[in-house]
Amino acid sequence: MSKQEISNSEIARAAEIAQFRFALIAPVIQDLYPDRSRTQYYKRITEKPLTQPDGKVVVYNHKTLEKWVSLYNRGGIDALMPKTRSDKGTTRVLSDEAVSRIYRLRKDFPRLNATQIYLQLIRDGYIPATVSVCAVQRFIRRNDLKSARDLNMRDRKAFEEDAFGRMWQADTCYLPHISEDGKLRRVYAILIIDDHSRMVVGGELFYNDNAPNFQKVFKDAVSTYGVPTKLYVDNGCSYSNEQLSLICGSLGTVLIHTRVRDGASKAKIERQWRTLKETWLYGLDISSIHSLAQFNDMLRDYIRAYNLSMHSGIGCRPFDRYQETKDAIHPARSREWLDECFLNRVVRKVRRDSTVSIDSVSYDVPMQFISQKVEIRYVPSDMDTACIFYEGERFPIRQTDKVANCHTKRNNPLPIDYSKIGG
Repeated sequence: MSKQEISNSEIARAAEIAQFRFALIAPVIQDLYPDRSRTQYYKRITEKPLTQPDGKVVVYNHKTLEKWVSLYNRGGIDALMPKTRSDKGTTRVLSDEAVSRIYRLRKDFPRLNATQIYLQLIRDGYIPATVSVCAVQRFIRRNDLKSARDLNMRDRKAFEEDAFGRMWQADTCYLPHISEDGKLRRVYAILIIDDHSRMVVGGELFYNDNAPNFQKVFKDAVSTYGVPTKLYVDNGCSYSNEQLSLICGSLGTVLIHTRVRDGASKAKIERQWRTLKETWLYGLDISSIHSLAQFNDMLRDYIRAYNLSMHSGIGCRPFDRYQETKDAIHPARSREWLDECFLNRVVRKVRRDSTVSIDSVSYDVPMQFISQKVEIRYVPSDMDTACIFYEGERFPIRQTDKVANCHTKRNNPLPIDYSKIGG
């Protein structure tokens, strides 16, 4: 099966597997493994069974990891994607309401086992009886809900990376509404900080909290400071999606998510929000801000001042700590390479009229792809970059203009003479 025949759900699944494989080989790719040789690292990692993203426990041969390194070096993150799905035909059977109910039951009745919780969910109407008890058992196992202890307690320890770029933490925060062009709109702040230096490496304000906006901030940060070893984020829709997994894999960055409903594990970025509000936001006259551009100029001033101010947690300025170990991070290979890494990917089936739909917008594609499933790569904020990626070649697509198409001459082998229709 070629990648052009993969469905969108399969891309999500393939991205998870590719990111899982990349996380195992990343220390070798980044030349950070502590063992005396690569082979010793492979053997140590594969000594015990490993749990795949779907919950399946697998024992790998150490040569498998060696093969993945070779594949990645030749073809990047795409080469780590499985050729076929192992869970074809399955769907997510636990709704958000059912998940929330599981957490409440475990908190209120910690001694209930998975089967009892499953029966309770059916009895209360959260899931139909057709759902297998295995679905509940897998969810409880994956999210560490088997223990009867207090579920809100986590084994936490203070940690800090040893150099700039080893880990970046990112998050989104709601800011007050502002009025622009007579319309009151909510503002969202997206920040990225470096774990070692505490320096803010990326930040911008938006009217929407979505994946493309975070990708923009992340791309600007990578362009300025280089490629981080790890990216630590929560499970929000802006951070938990197959597009970000593919982007991180293309960059060579390990994408790490916090536990579900465990925002406290990102303590440094959470503390940054408190600092931002107490030292900057609460002193602003929000009513005097009349555009997002004006608000962003003020945020950039805050970031600049923060990076050059004394930080009590590290005993120096974040910028000074950055300067000490900035050589540890790898710069982007080129602007073209960076642009390629941040292309989004979707799979669409081409209609008989040579069009596809992306976000409810129709696009014309070359007619040779009619009735085929194709992979389209694009920048969400610039659809003029959209193209079909097929067997290593790119085929541009453009937004459909039905009026212009009405006057376009068709290249049909047997043109119709409409003057003769009807006798």
